[in-house]
Amino acid sequence: MISVRGLRKRYAAVDAVAGIDLEVRRGEIFAFLGPNGAGKTTTVEILEGFRTRTEGDVRVLGADPAHAGSEWRNRVGCVLQESSAEPGLTVRECLQLYAGYYARPRDIDDTVALVGLEAKADSLAEQLSGGQRRRLDVALALIGDPELVFLDEPTTGFDPSARRAAWEVIDGLRALGKTVFLTTHYMDEAENLSDRIAVISNGTIVAEGTPQTLGGRERMAARISFALPDGVEPPVPAKHVNGRVVIDSEQPLQDMKAIADWAIARGLDLADLDVRRPSLEDVYLQLTGGAA
Repeated sequence: MISVRGLRKRYAAVDAVAGIDLEVRRGEIFAFLGPNGAGKTTTVEILEGFRTRTEGDVRVLGADPAHAGSEWRNRVGCVLQESSAEPGLTVRECLQLYAGYYARPRDIDDTVALVGLEAKADSLAEQLSGGQRRRLDVALALIGDPELVFLDEPTTGFDPSARRAAWEVIDGLRALGKTVFLTTHYMDEAENLSDRIAVISNGTIVAEGTPQTLGGRERMAARISFALPDGVEPPVPAKHVNGRVVIDSEQPLQDMKAIADWAIARGLDLADLDVRRPSLEDVYLQLTGGAA
């Protein structure tokens, strides 16, 4: 669906995008992560055909976005990071207006239902809540029945409940056979929704993989932590962090067995025992040098 080779965007002497390669497969949700100023938005705008590149080969749906025509536009949907409601129009009227821009639009009622706005179909778009407005943005991106959908920070500013509801809508796009290119600052969003992730930092791709394997996450040491009574030392080398024993383990199953056997033999209850691999956020911060 998307093929990028040697993409570069230069401003004066600065490379905002410094020669990246990308592949996005049909039917997947692909998350594109990166700190502010990393080149993320520039890359996405080139893929959408809104910005020209300096160098490289870019193919989106088999065409060069810089020269693609109306037929190509009919196959692409975009949810921008910020947008305004059409003044004076209801949700249904907004969709009717946008449907007129496309050769083969989706059914309006089906699209309203898909994003969960049936109860608001006849309400003015400008009177919707933030979460409802974002649902309308997704509906407007889908009304042309695109094959590829760009979602740029789709849940920024949402409360946790609204974000979860939006995730259901986005995940439903996969069931419709859509390909989704997602940018987000929320690591849990990328982890829950995406099939694959690429991380850009300082204009270059620094890692690519699934949420489980990004940056070698699946091979990283697990962290075992628990609390012990004062004066009791753990059975394996450990450090103390905020009153808890912390063990970074390359073999967590064996170390856990040793700790459990040791605790049982001494009648100790490790009720607050916690074992986990580094989170996606931990990996992301490591890859980007802690940049936001």
